[in-house]
Amino acid sequence: MKILLADDEVSITATLEDDLRDAGHDVVTVRNGEDALVALKQGGFDVVISDIAMPRLKGDDLLVQAKALDPSIVVILMTGFGTIESAVNAMKAGAADYILKPFHNDTLVASVARIGEVRALRRENEQLKQELEEVAPKHGLVGSSPAMRELHRLVDTCGRSDASVLITGETGCGKEVVARAVHAASSRRTKPFVAVSCAAMVPTLLESELFGHEKGAFTDARDTKLGRFERANHGTVFLDDIDDMPLETQVKLLRVLQEREIERLGGTKTLKLDIRVVTATKVDLREWVKAGKFRQDLFFRLNVINVRIPPLRERREDIPALAKHFARVHSDGRGYEFEPGAFEVLKAGKWPGNVRELEHAIERGIALAGEDGILRAENMIEGGAPVSVPSPSGGMTLGAFVEQAERAFILETLRAHDWRKAESAEHLGISRKALWQRCRKLGIDVDSE
Repeated sequence: MKILLADDEVSITATLEDDLRDAGHDVVTVRNGEDALVALKQGGFDVVISDIAMPRLKGDDLLVQAKALDPSIVVILMTGFGTIESAVNAMKAGAADYILKPFHNDTLVASVARIGEVRALRRENEQLKQELEEVAPKHGLVGSSPAMRELHRLVDTCGRSDASVLITGETGCGKEVVARAVHAASSRRTKPFVAVSCAAMVPTLLESELFGHEKGAFTDARDTKLGRFERANHGTVFLDDIDDMPLETQVKLLRVLQEREIERLGGTKTLKLDIRVVTATKVDLREWVKAGKFRQDLFFRLNVINVRIPPLRERREDIPALAKHFARVHSDGRGYEFEPGAFEVLKAGKWPGNVRELEHAIERGIALAGEDGILRAENMIEGGAPVSVPSPSGGMTLGAFVEQAERAFILETLRAHDWRKAESAEHLGISRKALWQRCRKLGIDVDSE
């Protein structure tokens, strides 16, 4: 850990600094409170060990300002004039320990060691928590980016009501997954979830699928058939690609939403239903309403709660978690590992097909993986990760494009040399230090590889 030691008594800091270094810590020593505050503002410290009676700025005031700068920083106070009252006040202000002078250095080194153990346990707990969320994502939604956290919030909101939900998003972004999440978050979670793709059915069969039919209703109707609405009674009906529903069927759907009742084709009996309707579209239905392709009254009925799914390019930080998830789903019990830098290559992709395209890429990587079980970027993305030239109307500056190209080239070089930094730097014609600095600037994590 990096420790800031603040005390004007050289006789104390000289030996204590040595003992802390011998214990494996990085120590910076200052002689007064103001210098300590200057050092803290530069950041990077895990622990502050400070005397209370210091010139310019007292230790208890330093404690308050240190916590204001970084609430996670650990502060240990030392004093030769301790009282119970001062110790209580220090603890209330956030001090982790309160040590009376004179003391054995071993006592303070042991206190720092305990603090390190607690911090390590907290980091491990956060890591395990993150891994658990990846393995068992809430309601099946994978990812923890700000966009996904907002999506989780919307799904929870939908779960608290029975209102109709319209899910919007590009092709392949996972609209049915979100629809199932809405169902799982609702009081209907133990009842049926019935999905219908309006695009997958010819118009003449769609009404029969939705509403069912009586025996003899048409030539091939040899038996009575329950429709999807009837089968979903007390549960949720999900109508995907609602924009592909013919106008004549839209009229009948409007009646279902208004009256919560249906009639089978060829039947005369009205059937009451208790269902929730969730729909999804890949187009802007407002524009379709203006163009006369979609009924305005139906749009208003469907769009009570709108849930927009962000495309993958707006949440690239979720790609590693999604890739790991798909690798587990399609592994058939075999463990697969991603090669160093694979996630960086995946994150650099455009993914016009969104999550569905990413899933297919992981499936391809698994199919082409060798006996070592390593998923390599060149197998997941055909042609690696080429940098395409953006349209001048796209808003990308020259500097941003150069940075994107440099990042992609460095990644390809690192992968080609199995992430050996010295060889990669030599190939690039720069020093190893320059390579490290460029990787740090470009957000390429080489230290963990």
